[in-house]
Amino acid sequence: MPTPLIPMPVDTDLTAWIDALGTPFAAFELQGSGCVSYGVATPAGRLFVKTFRAENARSLRRALAVHGAVAHEAIAAPLAVYRLRSGEHALVYPWLDGGVLYPTDPRGAAVRTDPDGAMARFRALPPDRVEAALDAVLDAHVAVAAAGFVAVDLYDGCLLYDFTTSRMHVVDVDEYRPGPFTLEADRLPGSTRFMAPEEFRRGAVIDERTTVFNLGRTLRLLLDAGDVEAAWRGSDRQLAVIAKATEQRPELRHATVDELAVAWRAATARR
Repeated sequence: MPTPLIPMPVDTDLTAWIDALGTPFAAFELQGSGCVSYGVATPAGRLFVKTFRAENARSLRRALAVHGAVAHEAIAAPLAVYRLRSGEHALVYPWLDGGVLYPTDPRGAAVRTDPDGAMARFRALPPDRVEAALDAVLDAHVAVAAAGFVAVDLYDGCLLYDFTTSRMHVVDVDEYRPGPFTLEADRLPGSTRFMAPEEFRRGAVIDERTTVFNLGRTLRLLLDAGDVEAAWRGSDRQLAVIAKATEQRPELRHATVDELAVAWRAATARR
């Protein structure tokens, strides 16, 4: 069982705390969430440090809730959380080698087609390796759903693939929430390429079938050789599973993430 994380108070500000922790070797400052993250080299190994200001407190609470309830080898889990004197919080993760499939980049969507980028390299892998990576994403979300959470803001920017170990990691669950819930805003955060219709409708119910849609779009977009859904690498059986997962009407989709995973694995085994 996962262990709930309790923020540990630190009587210093962020800069001094990071300097005491180790040597920063990377900074990630262009995140849509407004959080700033760092790669930090320490005597015990490299770490990924994600910082939250007061305006990001809700995302921090959501991340801690998910990690306190879900443990899965494909979901990057924090080692600790700190509350700094400056009012900021810091989540500390082990550093993961590999590449985020859609990193925040000034080039925008063009980064996905950069032949040297993680997404293009991932799409060039043999189909069985891509399918294994997608299976890990599905399995992680079976655990998420079993713990009573729905995926929010799930897209290719939340996925990191290690090309050396052939492992996929889900690296950002900060918007995942207990479900079902009623949408009280005009839309949820996320990439329109991955989002279900109900995520754009105030008053809609967001539940496990919404996660099914998000995962269906993940399967469709990542088992394609290109970025415009014109170079499908899978089978017709797999496409049929995706078509059901991404029905516009939630009641026509797979009822659960587990049902989607079972259907996808059956279709994949028969390709």
